[in-house]
Amino acid sequence: MSPRSAEVNEELRRRSRERLLQATVELVDERGYEATTLGDIADRAGSARGLISYYFPGKRHLLQSAVHRLMHRTLAEALEREPCTDDGRERLARAIDAVLGLAADHPVLMRTHMAGILQADGFVQCPEQQRLAALLRDTVERYGAVDVDTEYPLLRALLMGAVFAVLLPGAPMPRARLRAELFQRYGLDWELGAPPGAHAPGGAPEAVPGQSSQWPQPCDLSK
Repeated sequence: MSPRSAEVNEELRRRSRERLLQATVELVDERGYEATTLGDIADRAGSARGLISYYFPGKRHLLQSAVHRLMHRTLAEALEREPCTDDGRERLARAIDAVLGLAADHPVLMRTHMAGILQADGFVQCPEQQRLAALLRDTVERYGAVDVDTEYPLLRALLMGAVFAVLLPGAPMPRARLRAELFQRYGLDWELGAPPGAHAPGGAPEAVPGQSSQWPQPCDLSK
């Protein structure tokens, strides 16, 4: 039997890593972080326990990478769904709805993630996080922000704050109220994105000063 090529080996490693990330999402969603062991994750992924240490320096790093992967995939699916659009305001609305939807659909996972990034180790700069950041930054550019370097980190902070508010134990903020606030901040019509079916709380949003009047380039269907 001929030895596998470097390309085949790389693809096998990629698939193995992906299985570990998916297993982490599933198990933490089901059992919580503390009740999920690295052995459980390896078993669910059908991988050897030692592979986790090969790919990730620890359980917390693995979890953050897994959540960032989920966030990137969810955001990409929302932005690329039919009908494909080059309207930057629609794309930003879809992004906001996608992130708020994660808080509603995966509360245990997202609450654990938010708690983790507030610890001393902080934010993990993994490949999954970098892909998520690039996609979110591209959304800000397509929206037409005048100063992307300022607006991108601000949007990221606002979304993280909204997720935290949705998940706050004992005093959660209504998702529709947070959506309305974010849409007002960016001058987005309530009907854009994936509206929850109710009228916007507090009335229609107003336009936001500083937004460029130049619309972004058409979406690339080859992405």
